[in-house]
This record gives sequence, C-alpha cells and structure tokens, in this order.
Amino acid sequence: MCGIAGIIANNARSYQSEIQKMTDIMAHRGPDSSDHEFYDNAALGHRRLSIIDLSENGKQPMFSNTKKECIVLNGEIYGYQAIKDQYSDYPYHGSSDTEVVLAMYQKKQKDLIHDLPGMFAFAIWDNEKQELFCARDRFGEKPFYYTFGKNGEFIFASEIKAIIASGLIKPEIDKAQIAYYLKNGYIHPHKTIYKNIYNLKPAHTLTFKNGKLEIKPYWKVPTETLKLSLDESIEKFKYLLEGAVEKQLVADVPVGSFLSGGLDSSTIVAIASKYKSNIKTLVYGYESGHLNEMPYAQAIADKYKTDHHILLDRKQKISETLQEVYSYMDEPLMDTSLLPTHLIFKEASKDLKVILSGDVGDELFGGYSFYKYNINLSQKGYYPNYLSKMILLAGKFKNIGSERRHRAEYNDTLDYHQNKVRNHFTASEIKKLGISEEIPTQDFSFKPSNENFNDLMRIDLEKYVPANMLLKGDRTSMYNSVEVRIPFLDIDFAEFCIQLPWQYKLNSTEDKIILRKAYSQAWTEEIATRKKNGFGASVSEWFKEPELQDLSKELLENKNSYIFEFLDFNEVQKKLNKQLQHWNLLILALWFKNNKNYLQ
Repeated sequence: MCGIAGIIANNARSYQSEIQKMTDIMAHRGPDSSDHEFYDNAALGHRRLSIIDLSENGKQPMFSNTKKECIVLNGEIYGYQAIKDQYSDYPYHGSSDTEVVLAMYQKKQKDLIHDLPGMFAFAIWDNEKQELFCARDRFGEKPFYYTFGKNGEFIFASEIKAIIASGLIKPEIDKAQIAYYLKNGYIHPHKTIYKNIYNLKPAHTLTFKNGKLEIKPYWKVPTETLKLSLDESIEKFKYLLEGAVEKQLVADVPVGSFLSGGLDSSTIVAIASKYKSNIKTLVYGYESGHLNEMPYAQAIADKYKTDHHILLDRKQKISETLQEVYSYMDEPLMDTSLLPTHLIFKEASKDLKVILSGDVGDELFGGYSFYKYNINLSQKGYYPNYLSKMILLAGKFKNIGSERRHRAEYNDTLDYHQNKVRNHFTASEIKKLGISEEIPTQDFSFKPSNENFNDLMRIDLEKYVPANMLLKGDRTSMYNSVEVRIPFLDIDFAEFCIQLPWQYKLNSTEDKIILRKAYSQAWTEEIATRKKNGFGASVSEWFKEPELQDLSKELLENKNSYIFEFLDFNEVQKKLNKQLQHWNLLILALWFKNNKNYLQ
C-alpha cells in the first residue's frame, strides 16, 4: 500500500519540484521511503509502505528489465505468486507483486488487466510508445485522481491534496457535488467535489497519449443468477472465502484483523485463525449502551485464542478527533463511523502494518435491515399514483403508519432505495439551502430492476461502497500508515456472491442466510442470534460535548464562516437540531474551513 503520483508533460525532468511536493504531502501513505524517476516526458513519484519484498528490489517507481517501462502501483495483487509462475520467463530482480505486473504488461500489454486480481491503482509509462496506461481495481478499493495542469500537463495521484500541492491547478468547487453530498452524505463515486479534478471510475482503464485521453471499462458487476442448489452454494461459498482469506494473509510484516463481534468480522477471524495462530485482533469498544460490542468480540477472541486488544471510547474529545480527521480528508464524508475507524487504525499502527476487515459483507450477503424492509414493501406493493395521493392526503389528518406512507411516497423498490435509504436532505430542502444545481444522477454498469432484489445490493456496490465505505477505509488506514485488506472483495468470491439468488441471502424476515448456514458453527450462539449494530455512534450524544457545541457555533452560527459563501445562513439555522442533518452540515462547514485557501 502506497501513494503514487505522476506528471506527463514535455520536458518532464523540469518538474522535479512539483513531483516532490506531490509525494511529500502523501508521506503518511508511505513513510518507509520516497522515490522519483524521470523520462523526457514523464515524471513518476512514489511513497512506499513496505509490505511485500522489504528490500530495495521492491522499491518504486520500478523499471522493467528493459527500462522501456516504469510502473507506480498502490495496492496488493493477491495470489501474485501463482501469476508469477505463469510469467516465469521474465528476469525478475526481486519478489514483489509490482514486478509481476510489469512482466504481465510486457507479454499482454493492456490486456493484462483482465487477469489481474486484488486491489490496485497503477500507472505504467511506456517510453517506447510515449503512452501512459493506468487502471483502478474493480470495486474501487484504491483511489486514482487526475487532472490537466495550467500548461496542459496530465497529472495523477492517489489523493486530491497531492494534485493541488503540485501548484499546477487551481481547484474549482462543483456546486452540484455539494447538492449530492447534502443528499447522500458523500461525494458522487465517479466525481470529486471539484469541477476540474477527476476520479477514475472503479473497473476502468485510462490511457493518455499525444494529449488524448481514453477511458474504458474492463469489468462490470455480473447480472446473471447462478443455478446452484443452496447446499452446492454453501460448499463453494466456504471454499472461495477460505481461499480469499488465505491469500490476503500473505505479507512480509505482521497481519492482524478487526473483530467487532459481528457476523462478518467473526467469520474472517475464524478463517484466519486456521492459517495463522495467535493473530492480533482489535475492537473499538463503547463503554455502555447498545453499541457495546466488546463482550461479543471477546467471546470470539477467546474461542480462537487471538491476541486481543480493546480500544475504549470514553466519549471524550469528539471535536478534537473530528478536526484531526479533517486535517487529511480531501472531501466531506458525514459517516459517523469515520471517527472510530480513524482511532482504531491509529491504535493498530502501533504494532501492525496490515489489517483484515469484514467490510462489504452486508452488500454481498444482504445484511442491512432496509433491504428486508424494502422486500416487505415490494411484496405488499407500492401504491399507484392516484391511490398514493389519496393516502398521503389522509395522512395529513390521521396517522397512516410509516409503512403505508412509504408505499405511497415512493414509486417502487428502486425509488425507495435511491431516494429514501441513507438520504439526509430532500431536493427541495437542498434548494432552500441555496444550491440550485440539480443533484447528479449515476450511471450503473447494469440496468437495475425492481424484480431482482440483488439489484439493490448491486447499486450499493457501485455507489455507496466506493464513495463511502472504501474511501473511508483507504483514507483512515493510510493516514495511519496501515494497509487494510477486505477478503470479501476477493474477485472470485465477490463475483460468486453477487450472482447467488437473492433468496439465498435474505427475505423479509431473515438476513445473511448463506453466511449463517455456512459459518454459524464458527461463532458463539450469542453472536449467531444478535441483532446487527453499525460501527457509528449517536450524534445526539456527541453533540452533548461542550467542545463540539463550540465548534458548531463557530462554523454554523457565524455568518462569516466560509460555508455561507455557498449555503443560506438562515436556512442552515433551522437545521441545527443535533441530529444527522446538523452533523451533515457541520462536516461540510469544517471541510470548507480547512480548504478555503485553495478556493479563494
């Protein structure tokens, strides 16, 4: 795991200062070393977090054996040893996974991408072709941003701040993305908050040659449904998942695992313990209330004899943690789990460089309650327009219940999922706040259907997962110089899960059916029967902290606060209710405060 940067321009050797600034500002992504290489028309930079092949042979930017190609790569190629055997005629200098990509490129050129597993964002400069070839992994685990500089330079980096640090571009706010953030709590997965800085889509390649840019998809979320019995599916599910965990334990440094006591992380720890004894596990613990997961995590830790560590939240200094997090976050993200995620990576960094995570299980196995609720609404039926109007009119005079209201307010399964689930401000509220731009929509790699409930999960895999979950994991882990690995996103396992019949995952009353049937014996009985808890916290509790109240007053009750260059002051005051809308606005205001110097 690392930070990459590059500038493609005539006389690229004259950009030594700019590329140095870009890598310096990403030092947290790779504290072990920093290097740069130059061709006449390409400058490449790299910050290294040494995970595999700790020797000088693993350093980047990495030349091929002919020196005609040079690569910078951020990520891990899981199972690279087996791939290396397929390209045994290449004269390897070391044992890193990065060199395997160079070997693949020499033989297959751009077609290598179809055979490349893992999480990655990379750029290969082909000096003979005078061409840059870049790619981002299928789910968007690793970031890749790019722009064009004031003199026509093509600039790319792992983080937006590195592009800005080059001094070659003045970022311009995209108000449409403010609208998107207010609605969803994160920036569009294919965009950035800036009009002139771009986000390479997951599962896409980018080629830059002779001043021309070509972007192509190389993979799409599969839409077929497998025709396997439940028993056959369970057997393959276990085989693929155990292979994924085994591959992701490969490292030349210690590997640990998060352990919340939930179904997903407990499963990962149970499997990892087959291959690695006394694995270090970490839990973020709340001292009291329904969010206290410590006893469940401890039970799994005891069962598998892990080296278990607890990071205890004593409900102190929320404002301090928030400001620390937003010292490095390049875009606003209102997810309340951002703060505990930052803190647990901070704790992990004391002893570990690699952590396994149980993220994305809910999207692959149907773990969210709103999936079940939507199935229930759909099976009862959303009301036709004429009936909806009558029901909503009646609702003004009597209690019609939330279920009937939702069946009347939304047209169908997809409408409810896109415009109710995880939505924070409505379109009309956003316009009142002063943003007149339309909320951007999203193109998916498939055509969602109301009939196949797998499509709700596919939507989340292409929208919420890259824009919120994976971005959060990358930024918080990398700020603390830790690599996070997600076994559930192993390409073979994830593709298999996506194509399972939705009935193997959930119904209106059950969730994660296949996971429960496959691994319930690996958990304790209490874990198998417990209800799902999220990793976030109650913002209403957080707002009781005097320091957070002071921060809110400074940023949201002061007309001179920079957020009011974009939002209406009086309308914002109506939303300061110490609930999620208030939190959404506070995050945006803090982001504006920290980034206003770039924008003025």
